[in-house]
Amino acid sequence: MTEIRFEHRQTAHCESGAVTALLRHSGLDLSEPMVFGLSGALTFACIPLVKVGGMPMLAYRMPPGRVIKGVASRLGISMRVERFKGATAGMQALDHYLNAGRPVGLQASVFWLPYFPEDMRFHFNAHNMVVYGYEKSISGETSYLVSDPTFLDPVVVEASSLQRARFVKGMLAPKGMLYYPEAIPDAIDMVGVVRKSIRGNARMMLNTPLPFVGVRGIRYVARRLRQLGDSKQNEAFGKLFIGHMVRMQEEIGTGGAGFRFLYASFLQECEGVLEAHGLAKASSMFTDAGDEWRRFALMVAKMLKGRMALDFQKLSEQLVCIADMEEQAYRFLKETV
Repeated sequence: MTEIRFEHRQTAHCESGAVTALLRHSGLDLSEPMVFGLSGALTFACIPLVKVGGMPMLAYRMPPGRVIKGVASRLGISMRVERFKGATAGMQALDHYLNAGRPVGLQASVFWLPYFPEDMRFHFNAHNMVVYGYEKSISGETSYLVSDPTFLDPVVVEASSLQRARFVKGMLAPKGMLYYPEAIPDAIDMVGVVRKSIRGNARMMLNTPLPFVGVRGIRYVARRLRQLGDSKQNEAFGKLFIGHMVRMQEEIGTGGAGFRFLYASFLQECEGVLEAHGLAKASSMFTDAGDEWRRFALMVAKMLKGRMALDFQKLSEQLVCIADMEEQAYRFLKETV
């Protein structure tokens, strides 16, 4: 049995949780909200040309991998990232690092991870976890010790299941991706890093030239919903679309408004770093926006279950409200930081 002493903690989101754990193991103890906020991963996007299950791709955060790359870039961390052409090489590399005493982060498919309850498994290929050891049974079968930050306790996964999850095909195919921090700077200018991260995120959400990204993206979806309500012929598609929105928000969006709440916690923590008292107000503004995202999801759920009349206009108005709140919050941040 090979087991590295590794501290498991449950977190809100898989990628930010895995990166936080690896950095802590390497001696840089940051909170998950700080890691997520510094990465600049908070966003909103509705990309019509990219389809997920036949529906436009919706994202409440930047693409998978942004937390890893973003926080490494901001903090000057050398992050080793490897992908593999074949499963054999990928599993051998994993064993090599574990034998050397190094825990590694992995990207894998939720669908093939046996410790996920069956009703939670779907074909999302960018789930993150940390592997910190392995053990062999009497019959010689290998199982891996996994710290999945979205679960309360560590789990054990058979080699065959882990291999299948790491080398699944399809959108966001992980290709056996593994990663770990190689080197962390001795000194980090947290004041400068925090200020750049907040300003960069605000600029992206407010000033992107793309009409379907950032605050403009929220308004874009609001207009689409209003158009769906103008014709009964669109009702069937509309139901599928709003159901898709909530699924992307609830199952892939770390608990619906979770990313907004994470960012609110980040801003609360940054108030002490920057000594900028306005950040507490900004934190409250993002918490309020997160509450409205949850209200939107609840309205959709009630409409689809027949507990509330289907009203695309009402949903559109709710998204306009959210867009207004997020725009005000980001403009306030630009003035404060």
